[in-house]
Amino acid sequence: MTVDTVKPGFSTTIEALRLRTWRLGPGQPTMVLDQFTDEDFKLVVDDRADIHINSRDGRFYLGWFPTGRPGTDGEGWVLAVTGTAAVPGYRISFDTETPALVVAAAVAEVIATSELVRSP
Repeated sequence: MTVDTVKPGFSTTIEALRLRTWRLGPGQPTMVLDQFTDEDFKLVVDDRADIHINSRDGRFYLGWFPTGRPGTDGEGWVLAVTGTAAVPGYRISFDTETPALVVAAAVAEVIATSELVRSP
């Protein structure tokens, strides 16, 4: 019988353990909001100064709640896409301290992968 003498777990070096800095804090929400055009989306600012953006077809929604969405524990952004009869939709939320750059990347990917449906 052969016994493996390698120690379990990760093997690393001091050099590999170098410190990183990570983007923290909410950043500038305009990085997210500036991705939307009046041609394709409707923007509403409510009485709490929360911002709601809908696609013209009503299937895409983005909400920004600077002080947190009412009734939640610090939910700052909500992105949702309504599904179809054949495929379910989805919902993504980020807290108020999620960097806008991260939210902007998620929104950009959703918009980039959407397709316009042309009328015959």
